[in-house]
Amino acid sequence: MKTYKVGYMVGSLAKGSINRLLSKALTRLAPPQLELVEIVIKDLPLYSYDYDADYPPVARAFKKAIADVDGILFVTPEYNRSIPGALKNAIDWASRPWGQNSFARKPSGIIGTSPGAIGTAVAQQQLRGVLCFCNSPLMNTMEAYVQFRPGMIAEDGTVSEDTTTEFLSNYMKELHLFIERVLTVHPREN
Repeated sequence: MKTYKVGYMVGSLAKGSINRLLSKALTRLAPPQLELVEIVIKDLPLYSYDYDADYPPVARAFKKAIADVDGILFVTPEYNRSIPGALKNAIDWASRPWGQNSFARKPSGIIGTSPGAIGTAVAQQQLRGVLCFCNSPLMNTMEAYVQFRPGMIAEDGTVSEDTTTEFLSNYMKELHLFIERVLTVHPREN
């Protein structure tokens, strides 16, 4: 049984983020073929092409963390009907300088939660557009717009609702199968 290492990025910088709770739940519910590790975005400075000739150490470590995983899972909130600025900043760092795009041929999935009825649907659609430009193969089914309710996910990632547990487990199984399919067709270059 092959194990795939999946890096996840939480789009929120807030310590009490409900999307951070969701990432904990997804880590708990992932099938044994997926090893999830967080790729931290909070320490990145604002991107500028002035850095392209000499990336700061935090940005080099960030790009290496992406290179070291088989796939990426974006766990993002929606801010003002868009993706959070910190997440867009991280994507800009990873996709630059020109010709050194960390997302090229790297399979990715998107999920997010919000108290609103449509979850993070609008932010996810915008993120899909950005990742498509970055040449990241995207898991298009199943889509996951999770409406967050108080008490739904405990601090340790335990999900209190059976239907949500089942949905998130199925999402992670589909992510595993998607990554496996993409990497069968486009194996990672070592």
